[in-house]
Amino acid sequence: MTDKIYSTEAYARSMGARVVRTDVDDNRVLLDRTVFYPGGGGQPHDVGDLWIGDDRLPVVRVTADRDGVWHWLEGSLPAAGTSLRGELDWERRYRLMRTHTAMHAMCGVIWHRYAVPVTGGNMDAGEGRLDFELPEWNSDDKPAVEAELNAQLRAQLPVEVSFLPRAEADQDPSLIRTKVSLLPAGLTEVRVIDIVGLDRQADGGTHVDSTGEVGSISLATVKSKGRGFRRFRFTLNE
Repeated sequence: MTDKIYSTEAYARSMGARVVRTDVDDNRVLLDRTVFYPGGGGQPHDVGDLWIGDDRLPVVRVTADRDGVWHWLEGSLPAAGTSLRGELDWERRYRLMRTHTAMHAMCGVIWHRYAVPVTGGNMDAGEGRLDFELPEWNSDDKPAVEAELNAQLRAQLPVEVSFLPRAEADQDPSLIRTKVSLLPAGLTEVRVIDIVGLDRQADGGTHVDSTGEVGSISLATVKSKGRGFRRFRFTLNE
Protein backbone atom coordinates (compact mmCIF):
# COMPACT_ATOMS: atom_id res chain seq x y z
CA MET A 1 0.00 0.00 0.00
CA THR A 2 1.09 3.57 -0.70
CA ASP A 3 1.94 5.80 2.25
CA LYS A 4 -0.74 8.47 1.76
CA ILE A 5 1.06 11.56 2.99
CA TYR A 6 -1.84 13.82 1.95
CA SER A 7 -4.10 12.12 4.50
CA THR A 8 -2.12 13.38 7.51
CA GLU A 9 0.01 16.22 6.06
CA ALA A 10 -2.20 18.28 3.76
CA TYR A 11 0.40 21.04 3.46
CA ALA A 12 3.16 18.73 2.18
CA ARG A 13 3.94 19.89 -1.37
CA SER A 14 6.60 17.39 -2.37
CA MET A 15 7.97 13.97 -1.51
CA GLY A 16 10.68 11.51 -2.28
CA ALA A 17 9.32 8.15 -3.46
CA ARG A 18 10.11 4.90 -5.20
CA VAL A 19 8.32 3.23 -8.11
CA VAL A 20 6.73 0.00 -6.88
CA ARG A 21 5.02 -1.10 -10.10
CA THR A 22 4.36 0.13 -13.63
CA ASP A 23 1.40 -0.29 -15.96
CA VAL A 24 2.59 0.21 -19.53
CA ASP A 25 -0.88 -0.01 -21.07
CA ASP A 26 -2.15 2.97 -19.03
CA ASN A 27 1.22 4.74 -18.70
CA ARG A 28 0.98 4.91 -14.94
CA VAL A 29 3.14 4.09 -11.93
CA LEU A 30 2.39 2.91 -8.41
CA LEU A 31 4.51 4.72 -5.81
CA ASP A 32 5.42 3.68 -2.27
CA ARG A 33 4.46 7.12 -0.90
CA THR A 34 2.81 10.24 -2.28
CA VAL A 35 1.46 13.73 -1.58
CA PHE A 36 -0.87 13.48 -4.60
CA TYR A 37 -4.54 13.19 -3.62
CA PRO A 38 -6.28 10.64 -5.90
CA GLY A 39 -9.67 12.33 -5.86
CA GLY A 40 -12.88 11.41 -4.08
CA GLY A 41 -15.74 12.94 -2.13
CA GLY A 42 -16.22 15.53 -4.87
CA GLN A 43 -12.60 16.76 -4.69
CA PRO A 44 -10.65 16.35 -7.96
CA HIS A 45 -7.33 14.55 -8.08
CA ASP A 46 -4.09 16.50 -7.84
CA VAL A 47 -1.75 17.24 -10.72
CA GLY A 48 1.93 18.13 -10.74
CA ASP A 49 5.22 16.54 -11.73
CA LEU A 50 7.49 13.64 -10.97
CA TRP A 51 11.20 14.33 -11.34
CA ILE A 52 14.01 11.86 -11.99
CA GLY A 53 17.07 14.04 -11.77
CA ASP A 54 16.38 16.85 -14.25
CA ASP A 55 13.83 14.81 -16.22
CA ARG A 56 10.26 16.00 -15.68
CA LEU A 57 7.25 13.70 -16.02
CA PRO A 58 3.90 15.55 -15.75
CA VAL A 59 1.30 13.83 -13.54
CA VAL A 60 -2.01 14.22 -15.38
CA ARG A 61 -4.23 11.87 -13.37
CA VAL A 62 -4.14 10.15 -9.98
CA THR A 63 -6.29 7.22 -8.84
CA ALA A 64 -6.33 4.81 -5.91
CA ASP A 65 -7.26 1.15 -5.62
CA ARG A 66 -6.56 -1.67 -3.18
CA ASP A 67 -2.91 -1.74 -4.29
CA GLY A 68 -2.25 1.94 -3.56
CA VAL A 69 -2.08 5.26 -5.41
CA TRP A 70 -1.41 5.30 -9.16
CA HIS A 71 0.08 8.27 -11.01
CA TRP A 72 -0.70 8.62 -14.72
CA LEU A 73 2.17 10.23 -16.59
CA GLU A 74 3.08 11.99 -19.78
CA GLY A 75 6.38 10.67 -21.13
CA SER A 76 8.32 7.45 -20.73
CA LEU A 77 7.63 5.32 -17.68
CA PRO A 78 10.41 4.91 -15.11
CA ALA A 79 11.24 1.33 -14.19
CA ALA A 80 10.14 -0.34 -10.96
CA GLY A 81 12.63 0.50 -8.22
CA THR A 82 13.40 3.97 -9.58
CA SER A 83 13.77 6.70 -6.96
CA LEU A 84 12.20 10.04 -7.77
CA ARG A 85 10.66 13.14 -6.27
CA GLY A 86 7.15 14.49 -6.72
CA GLU A 87 5.91 18.07 -6.66
CA LEU A 88 2.29 19.21 -6.55
CA ASP A 89 0.73 22.03 -8.49
CA TRP A 90 0.46 23.72 -5.11
CA GLU A 91 -1.56 26.78 -6.14
CA ARG A 92 -4.32 24.52 -7.47
CA ARG A 93 -4.16 22.14 -4.49
CA TYR A 94 -4.35 24.97 -1.94
CA ARG A 95 -7.41 26.46 -3.65
CA LEU A 96 -9.01 23.02 -3.57
CA MET A 97 -8.24 22.76 0.15
CA ARG A 98 -9.87 26.12 0.77
CA THR A 99 -12.85 25.18 -1.40
CA HIS A 100 -13.34 21.82 0.30
CA THR A 101 -13.22 23.43 3.74
CA ALA A 102 -15.82 25.99 2.62
CA MET A 103 -18.07 23.12 1.52
CA HIS A 104 -17.87 21.52 4.96
CA ALA A 105 -18.58 24.88 6.58
CA MET A 106 -21.67 25.25 4.37
CA CYS A 107 -22.79 21.74 5.39
CA GLY A 108 -22.52 22.85 9.00
CA VAL A 109 -24.49 26.06 8.46
CA ILE A 110 -27.28 24.26 6.57
CA TRP A 111 -27.37 21.45 9.13
CA HIS A 112 -27.70 23.85 12.08
CA ARG A 113 -30.42 25.88 10.34
CA TYR A 114 -32.43 23.10 8.67
CA ALA A 115 -31.10 19.71 9.94
CA VAL A 116 -30.96 18.23 6.43
CA PRO A 117 -28.17 16.08 4.94
CA VAL A 118 -26.25 16.55 1.72
CA THR A 119 -27.57 14.67 -1.31
CA GLY A 120 -24.72 15.49 -3.70
CA GLY A 121 -21.77 17.76 -4.30
CA ASN A 122 -18.78 18.57 -6.44
CA MET A 123 -16.02 21.14 -6.62
CA ASP A 124 -13.27 22.65 -8.67
CA ALA A 125 -10.52 24.98 -7.52
CA GLY A 126 -12.35 28.06 -6.24
CA GLU A 127 -15.95 26.94 -6.73
CA GLY A 128 -18.27 24.37 -5.21
CA ARG A 129 -21.70 22.82 -5.52
CA LEU A 130 -23.79 21.21 -2.78
CA ASP A 131 -27.27 19.70 -3.06
CA PHE A 132 -29.69 19.41 -0.15
CA GLU A 133 -33.17 18.00 0.32
CA LEU A 134 -34.71 21.26 1.45
CA PRO A 135 -38.45 21.51 0.66
CA GLU A 136 -39.02 24.45 3.04
CA TRP A 137 -36.42 26.70 1.41
CA ASN A 138 -37.38 30.35 1.01
CA SER A 139 -35.40 32.41 -1.49
CA ASP A 140 -35.26 35.23 1.08
CA ASP A 141 -33.00 32.95 3.19
CA LYS A 142 -30.13 33.10 0.69
CA PRO A 143 -28.52 36.31 2.05
CA ALA A 144 -28.80 35.02 5.62
CA VAL A 145 -27.11 31.71 4.75
CA GLU A 146 -24.32 33.53 2.90
CA ALA A 147 -23.80 35.91 5.82
CA GLU A 148 -23.73 33.10 8.38
CA LEU A 149 -21.26 31.09 6.31
CA ASN A 150 -18.92 34.05 5.95
CA ALA A 151 -19.18 34.75 9.67
CA GLN A 152 -18.11 31.18 10.42
CA LEU A 153 -15.18 31.50 8.01
CA ARG A 154 -14.06 34.77 9.63
CA ALA A 155 -14.21 33.10 13.05
CA GLN A 156 -11.03 31.17 12.18
CA LEU A 157 -12.40 27.91 13.55
CA PRO A 158 -9.75 25.19 13.79
CA VAL A 159 -10.02 22.26 11.40
CA GLU A 160 -8.88 19.00 13.00
CA VAL A 161 -8.16 15.57 11.50
CA SER A 162 -8.60 12.32 13.40
CA PHE A 163 -9.03 8.61 12.68
CA LEU A 164 -11.57 6.23 14.20
CA PRO A 165 -11.90 2.44 14.00
CA ARG A 166 -14.76 1.60 11.65
CA ALA A 167 -16.77 -0.08 14.40
CA GLU A 168 -16.58 3.05 16.54
CA ALA A 169 -17.44 5.35 13.64
CA ASP A 170 -20.49 3.21 12.78
CA GLN A 171 -21.86 3.97 16.26
CA ASP A 172 -21.89 7.71 15.48
CA PRO A 173 -24.40 8.36 12.66
CA SER A 174 -23.72 12.11 12.87
CA LEU A 175 -20.41 11.50 11.05
CA ILE A 176 -22.32 10.80 7.85
CA ARG A 177 -23.67 14.09 6.51
CA THR A 178 -24.73 12.62 3.18
CA LYS A 179 -28.20 11.13 2.83
CA VAL A 180 -26.63 7.79 1.88
CA SER A 181 -23.39 6.61 3.49
CA LEU A 182 -20.52 6.59 1.00
CA LEU A 183 -18.08 4.70 3.23
CA PRO A 184 -16.70 1.63 1.39
CA ALA A 185 -17.73 -1.68 2.90
CA GLY A 186 -14.14 -2.82 3.41
CA LEU A 187 -12.95 0.36 5.14
CA THR A 188 -11.50 -0.44 8.58
CA GLU A 189 -10.48 3.09 9.67
CA VAL A 190 -12.51 6.25 9.14
CA ARG A 191 -10.89 9.65 8.69
CA VAL A 192 -12.84 12.46 10.36
CA ILE A 193 -12.68 16.18 9.57
CA ASP A 194 -13.88 18.41 12.40
CA ILE A 195 -14.47 22.13 11.93
CA VAL A 196 -14.65 22.60 15.67
CA GLY A 197 -18.08 23.70 16.79
CA LEU A 198 -19.56 23.75 13.29
CA ASP A 199 -19.23 20.52 11.30
CA ARG A 200 -17.79 17.07 11.96
CA GLN A 201 -17.98 14.33 9.35
CA ALA A 202 -16.19 11.43 7.73
CA ASP A 203 -14.10 12.64 4.80
CA GLY A 204 -10.96 11.65 2.92
CA GLY A 205 -10.08 14.96 1.24
CA THR A 206 -7.62 17.73 2.00
CA HIS A 207 -8.45 20.83 4.04
CA VAL A 208 -6.86 23.96 5.46
CA ASP A 209 -6.07 24.22 9.18
CA SER A 210 -8.49 27.07 9.91
CA THR A 211 -11.63 28.48 8.34
CA GLY A 212 -9.81 31.82 8.28
CA GLU A 213 -7.64 30.54 5.44
CA VAL A 214 -10.69 30.09 3.22
CA GLY A 215 -11.40 33.80 2.96
CA SER A 216 -14.95 34.80 2.07
CA ILE A 217 -17.40 33.20 -0.37
CA SER A 218 -20.18 34.42 -2.61
CA LEU A 219 -23.28 32.25 -2.74
CA ALA A 220 -23.92 32.52 -6.46
CA THR A 221 -27.20 30.64 -6.91
CA VAL A 222 -29.68 28.44 -5.11
CA LYS A 223 -31.78 26.57 -7.65
CA SER A 224 -34.63 24.14 -7.32
CA LYS A 225 -33.84 20.66 -8.63
CA GLY A 226 -37.37 19.36 -8.21
CA ARG A 227 -39.16 17.54 -5.35
CA GLY A 228 -37.77 19.90 -2.73
CA PHE A 229 -34.11 19.52 -3.68
CA ARG A 230 -31.95 22.66 -3.79
CA ARG A 231 -28.60 23.17 -5.47
CA PHE A 232 -26.23 25.69 -3.86
CA ARG A 233 -23.32 27.07 -5.87
CA PHE A 234 -20.61 29.29 -4.41
CA THR A 235 -17.29 30.80 -5.40
CA LEU A 236 -14.29 31.84 -3.33
CA ASN A 237 -13.65 35.58 -3.25
CA GLU A 238 -10.00 36.12 -4.14
